[in-house]
Amino acid sequence: MREKILAVMEKNSRIDIKDLAVLLGESEIAVANEIADMEKEHVICGYHTLINWDNTSDEKVVALIEVKVTPQRGMGFDKIAERIYQYSEVNAVYLMSGAYDFTVFIEGKTMRQVALFVSEKLSTLESVLSTATHFVLKKYKDHGTILVQEVQDERMLITP
Repeated sequence: MREKILAVMEKNSRIDIKDLAVLLGESEIAVANEIADMEKEHVICGYHTLINWDNTSDEKVVALIEVKVTPQRGMGFDKIAERIYQYSEVNAVYLMSGAYDFTVFIEGKTMRQVALFVSEKLSTLESVLSTATHFVLKKYKDHGTILVQEVQDERMLITP
């Protein structure tokens, strides 16, 4: 039942427990208890709303920053990741394989604000060797949800 609950809630975290129970063929109490258990175990870590900021008047700049570091003796990458994710600008930090060690997602109001974060906060950390910043220009799909309107084919149909 756990995997089925997670599969449904990953697509729609606002689903009513009653509707979820009916969908899964389980009792409401069993579903509610399972969800509570998963929250306690940090299987479910939070509930978020996906917002298409391009459709609002708010200006936001999203950047993906690749970070190369020197791991700290006895602590590996975890302590460095903790230092990075403590910054309020940081939305996500991932340990990666490949040329860079971390991928860091941040948000700012302007490109300059993001650049200042990288140059004044991130790059100055003792373990950071180098960074590469990539700005998100447009989001087409996020968390499995298509954010753009599908393009309609407006060509005229010509029949012989």
